[in-house]
This record gives sequence, C-alpha cells and structure tokens, in this order.
Amino acid sequence: MSLFHLILVAIVQGVTEFLPVSSSGHLVLLPALTGMPDQGLAIDVAAHVGTLGAVVAFFWSDVRLAAGGVPSLLRGRVEGPGAWLALCLAVATVPVVLAGLVIQVAGVGDMLRSVALIGWMTILFGLVLFWADRHGGSARRAEHWTLRHAVIMGVCQTLALIPGTSRSGITISGARALGYERTEAARLSMLMSIPTILASAAILGLDVIGQADVGLARDGAIVAVLSFVAAWATLKLMFRFLRFTSFTPYVIYRMLLGVALLAYAYS
Repeated sequence: MSLFHLILVAIVQGVTEFLPVSSSGHLVLLPALTGMPDQGLAIDVAAHVGTLGAVVAFFWSDVRLAAGGVPSLLRGRVEGPGAWLALCLAVATVPVVLAGLVIQVAGVGDMLRSVALIGWMTILFGLVLFWADRHGGSARRAEHWTLRHAVIMGVCQTLALIPGTSRSGITISGARALGYERTEAARLSMLMSIPTILASAAILGLDVIGQADVGLARDGAIVAVLSFVAAWATLKLMFRFLRFTSFTPYVIYRMLLGVALLAYAYS
C-alpha cells in the first residue's frame, strides 16, 4: 500500500472511531468512494489497535481503576468502585462479543458492507441520536452506572456491527436515553470501546494469522501509530466541544453523509 493510502486509513479510523459517525462505515466506504483497493483486515486490525491505545491512554485513570478491581471479581467479590466498573464493562461487552461471533461463524459480514445499507443506517441512527440527546435527562454520571444500564447499553452496542450505525453513536444514544449527562454518556461509551475493540481485534486477528509479512507488518505499524495520534486528538477536541454544545452537529453530518451515500448507491 502507498504511504498516502496508509495515512488516509489511519486518519479516517482515528477520527471516526470515537465520534458518533461510524468508523466501520467510513472504512468500508474509503475504497468504494476513492477507487483505492480495500485495505484488508490486517490494516483494519492495526488501525483498531492504534485507537485502542489512544482511548486507554486518554482514560488511564478509569482504566487503572477498573484493572485494580479485576482481582476482586476473580475472587467472586465486588469490592469498591474499581470492581464495580470492571463488572459493568464486562457485562456490557458480552452481547456484542456473542453477536460478533455469530456473524463471524455465519459468514454474513460481507452482506453488511453495502453502500446503500450504510447510507440508511447512517440516517436512521443519526435520528436516534438526535432524539436521545434531545429527550434524555442529564442527572446521571458514570459513577451511577448500574448492571441494568450496562446490559441495555451492551445490547445497543450490538447494533454497531451493522456498518453505518456507529458504536459510539448508538451507545451514547443509549446512555443519553437513560439520563446520563452528555460528557458522561461519551465517557461510558469510550470505556465500553476498550474491551470491545480488544475482542474485535482478537476475532479479526484470527483471520490474518499467517498472512503477515515484513511489508504488511511495516504498513500495520505505520497505521497503528497514526491512528493513535488521530484518535487522541479527536478525543481531546470532542470532550472539549461537548462542554458547551449538543450532539446536533454530528447528527447534521450524518444526515448529509447518508443522503450522499444513498445518491451514490442508487445512481
């Protein structure tokens, strides 16, 4: 792959992974709309690893808190906020892992990668985000996370397996509908992404084992580093932006993008 193509993939993945605009949809659309060859699963995995590193670094205090609670859970006890956060994250991750395995075993993943479907999902779940952001409360914080809410947000997250839905978008929508304040909804969504990206990278990684060579390893390293930088900058700007505005600008972007995709798909 050319350096320009690698940079483009890294920026698209890094910028869209945590914005409620669907990173998987953008990665699918990149070759469809630019004429470039599909970057392949190995590069997709590398891009996800880069964004994973960024979100872990950005939320290091929360990650350290949850990691510190894991030993307590392994002993069958929920002791302290760290163990509770780790438990909620585990519960929220189960539905999407199970759904992802079903899709992988059934071999229907390619059926979900059509431009028309991405366009419809971009519009539909953009409207869902708008409704949840407008009608959701703002009384709850991440510290109020319950197992019931973790299950609900986990089920919402399974919808993100359909390109165009947006993992962050649908989980933020779920959190806002449950009454979480905007930045807290985004915070929970980002924390949920950590085990989900790990699981996704592991599942996809099984398909690329044995395919790697020196050139592919070099390309993957470049994409991972650039995705890390792009994702870190995006998280920084996003949380600063959410202090004084709503998710409406993202909804408007989704509407425009969705219409453009449908026009392209049906032309």
